[in-house]
Amino acid sequence: MATELNGLRVAFVTANEGVEQAELTVPWQAVKDAGGTPELLAPEEGWVQGFNHLDKGDTFEAHRSVREADPLDYDALVLPGGVANADQIRAVPAAVTFARRIFEMRKPAAVICHGPWLLVEADLVRARTLTSWPSLKTDIRNAGGNWVDAEVHVDSSGPNTLVTSRKPDDLPAFCEQLVKVFQQQSQPA
Repeated sequence: MATELNGLRVAFVTANEGVEQAELTVPWQAVKDAGGTPELLAPEEGWVQGFNHLDKGDTFEAHRSVREADPLDYDALVLPGGVANADQIRAVPAAVTFARRIFEMRKPAAVICHGPWLLVEADLVRARTLTSWPSLKTDIRNAGGNWVDAEVHVDSSGPNTLVTSRKPDDLPAFCEQLVKVFQQQSQPA
């Protein structure tokens, strides 16, 4: 087993329904394979329903409510995509606050596809460069960010390092960069 992320706890924040399954499971496995400990946070404890685009996928147990989670307990943040997931989670004040605190504490984040909607809601894209699903380009620009069309983009111009990607096809590059950045930027809690 690899040890790049030994001792690191990584928060995966999703809504209870609508997360793009591959964008949850592939980075999750990358964190585990690198020796890290992923933890699933959602608005409600219980189950998170994954989707494969518009079709229901598997369910995943949420370890705790994002309202009960303390960002001090985590070393990094992952925000998977999925249109319904991203639209729902950005309306959860506790999730917005959690993301803001992670950024304020200079902890790295990795966000894919529609995941940046939560960052837009939290006013965390201003003066940052990121990529996403192309339909978020205008939202990111309107929130003061710079959008680029790239497989993966790493931005270290803000308080933390931010890794972003566009879609499930980008997952190999996304996971490679998130492990690299999390290893470089994080210290065990």
